[in-house]
Amino acid sequence: MSDRPRREWRFYVEDMIGFAQKVQSYTDGLDQAGFVANDLAYDATVRNLELIGEAATHIPDEVRETYADIPWRLIIATRNRLIHAYVGR
Repeated sequence: MSDRPRREWRFYVEDMIGFAQKVQSYTDGLDQAGFVANDLAYDATVRNLELIGEAATHIPDEVRETYADIPWRLIIATRNRLIHAYVGR
């Protein structure tokens, strides 16, 4: 176990917003064909989607329940699928 203090959950939300903004900037102006053809944009987007899901795992259950309109389970499941499954184009 780490001796570091536990990180405040609000920082994870800020991280999620930052990762989402990166995804938007990487994909701006691309249609699906252009996105898939652009290796750098594709890889960077997938990585940031993984990071969004990872950050979501650190949001406490009581916060997730308070903000139940956010699809927390889907966000985390997307991360798990990207991490553990082969992503073919």
